Amino acid sequence: MDVLISGAGIAGPALAHWLSRFGFSPTVVERAPSLRAGGQAVDFRGEAHLSVLKRMGVLDAVTAASVSLPDMVFRDPSGRERCRLPASFTGGEVEIRRGDLSRLLYEASVSDAEYVFGDWITSLHDDGAGVDVTFAHGRSRRFDFVIGADGMRSGVRRLVFPEYRPKFHGYYFAIWDADCDDRDMTCAPGVLTAPGWLMFKSSIPPELMPDALVAPGVYFDSISQVRMPKVSSGRVTLIGDAGYGSTLGGMGTGLAVVSAYVLAGEMAAGGDAFARYEALIGPYARGCQGNPGPFLAPATRLGMWVRDRMFGFLPKAPLFARIDLQRATAIKLPDYAPVR
Repeated sequence: MDVLISGAGIAGPALAHWLSRFGFSPTVVERAPSLRAGGQAVDFRGEAHLSVLKRMGVLDAVTAASVSLPDMVFRDPSGRERCRLPASFTGGEVEIRRGDLSRLLYEASVSDAEYVFGDWITSLHDDGAGVDVTFAHGRSRRFDFVIGADGMRSGVRRLVFPEYRPKFHGYYFAIWDADCDDRDMTCAPGVLTAPGWLMFKSSIPPELMPDALVAPGVYFDSISQVRMPKVSSGRVTLIGDAGYGSTLGGMGTGLAVVSAYVLAGEMAAGGDAFARYEALIGPYARGCQGNPGPFLAPATRLGMWVRDRMFGFLPKAPLFARIDLQRATAIKLPDYAPVR
């Protein structure tokens, strides 16, 4: 069966890898002209994340490309340290730059998948037996299934579920030096800055600029969350941030690779695959969502004082240190049998 995947970030290439191993013919369409390089470090933690990477055969490569990050230090405008979070508390077992991970997943799937860069989906027509797709530049094509793996601003979600938009949580952030590992942060009420990084509180949810209007190397977005009662309709479904996004929530990358494994396995099993996929991934994905804005950049001086006290306490409390690990492992992965 022919499957169209929209998005070549993390979830898309991971899904293409698994679909090809289960005997599908995946095509990945990506709006950007090439893979997006750089990006901040993302992490994997717990058995679910690491098990999927191992089953994919990429765990050793991911580990080899891993990076070590310093502590996260919060300072006032004069440079005085207010509090810090040790890297051992904020990170996972493996940290890797997002661009490096995207490249590894692309390399693991490109020999068995068709990749089309510089194009995107403009319309979808699901007639129950297949999906007719038109593109901005390429010829129209028909696929058995379409998967939206195109992030928080998913074009597939806008076409199929126009009533659902990411819920704005009152903060924005920007990254403009993807290779900077300096985590010395200067803070004021509602504002947090670091070399190459900015987060600020705003009550105004403006329309975000399209990629073409953002300077090269700059990533700007709102801190938002995607909450939908279902992420599938007919022969179309959503994966990763497109269906369960939570900007800077800390779990999106692990969720993407786990979801890709489950979705491909359920599609290979046939029947009502999308319903089974949602039943398995939905509760797990919603448990991984979070809103880091008030946590990192409280809007008041009192809130900053509370944050400082809390951050001083967290590393000394093993129970709190394990919360993210518990969320990351809160799924029992089925055993699927790839055809090759």
